[in-house]
Amino acid sequence: MQNIFKQIKGDKAIWAIVALLAIFSFMPVYSAASNLANAGHTNTFSLLVKHFMHLLLGFVIMFGVHKVPYKYFRGLSMVMIPIVFVLLLITMLQGTTIDGANASRWIQIPIVNMSFQTSTLASVVLMVYVARYLSKIRDKEIKFQETILPLWTPIFLILILILPANFSTTAIIFTMIMMLAFIGGYPLKYLALMIISGVAALAIFILVAKAFPDAMPNRVDTWMSRIENFTNGEDTEADYQIEKAKIAIATGITPLGPGKSIQKNFLPQSSSDFIFAIIIEEYGLFGGIFILFLYMWLLFRIVVVSHKSDTIFGKLLVLGVGLPIVFQALINMAVAVELFPVTGQTLPLISSGGTSIWMTCMAIGIILSVSAKREELKEQEDAEDNPLAILSEAI
Repeated sequence: MQNIFKQIKGDKAIWAIVALLAIFSFMPVYSAASNLANAGHTNTFSLLVKHFMHLLLGFVIMFGVHKVPYKYFRGLSMVMIPIVFVLLLITMLQGTTIDGANASRWIQIPIVNMSFQTSTLASVVLMVYVARYLSKIRDKEIKFQETILPLWTPIFLILILILPANFSTTAIIFTMIMMLAFIGGYPLKYLALMIISGVAALAIFILVAKAFPDAMPNRVDTWMSRIENFTNGEDTEADYQIEKAKIAIATGITPLGPGKSIQKNFLPQSSSDFIFAIIIEEYGLFGGIFILFLYMWLLFRIVVVSHKSDTIFGKLLVLGVGLPIVFQALINMAVAVELFPVTGQTLPLISSGGTSIWMTCMAIGIILSVSAKREELKEQEDAEDNPLAILSEAI
């Protein structure tokens, strides 16, 4: 056991936060998953074991990634961009639909018979790729025309493939890229132009989808109805979920206790999209504030690791893969309390679901790789400043 702990490098606080989130996730997932078991999918214990295996594999991924020197992620991002493009294309061409809407988000992994959501992998790869490019041009005069092909073309091609089936993920990735580009010193006038281009591309897509609804199944009607119903309060399935989530949160004033949630039996996505409401119902406001505190603590450590990194690429890399984790968590919690329309975003490291856990762990592994390099350099500096070390080298 001690040998294992010796192999763990990087920011210890981040390791602790991830472990706390993972450990805390078992009770609400076990509790919330009972509605799936009651629906005849399987028994609750098998769902808990499945969640444990997802987390175990996630920690294996995180451990493996954090052992890779972060400089190698530069080249890996360039290799992965075309691979991600092909995976997304295969995913979209499956033509999976639910009630006539595009639902092509997953591909089936052969042999192991597991589904994989390709857009989550695309998110991590894109952020690394953007961090690489921004660090490359950091000290150069930036000309917009020269950035269109190497920077913006891969971004828009990948986002276009994600958009038909998953608008919320597309919007989050685009927002995070804009934020990272701003932090990386990309000129504001060019960023404004790209935001306008992104909005225009979305508008064109919606118009085409409305004009030719049978040409390509899409979720435009679903997006628009969610936004309209969020603003005018009409009664829909999404509002039904929100109402049940609000009831769960209101019940949290006098928490019911672990495993005693009532609304988990009525919320279709109680173990994933609306697990935050179940947490508050069972553990009260203290439980909700504790989860929020952990994510804010994670955000703080991400900023610290970024600040301490010895390279521009390291700084941008940490922010690029770290900020989306916290941003997604805040969106999930905002949906539960009706501050945001229903998006389908999970609560990182807590909600059930393999792909989300694995890609979150991969992103955290990258952050830990950067912090591990900083620790290594600090140890070298301390050794060089140590008079005994200098004497031993002289001898």
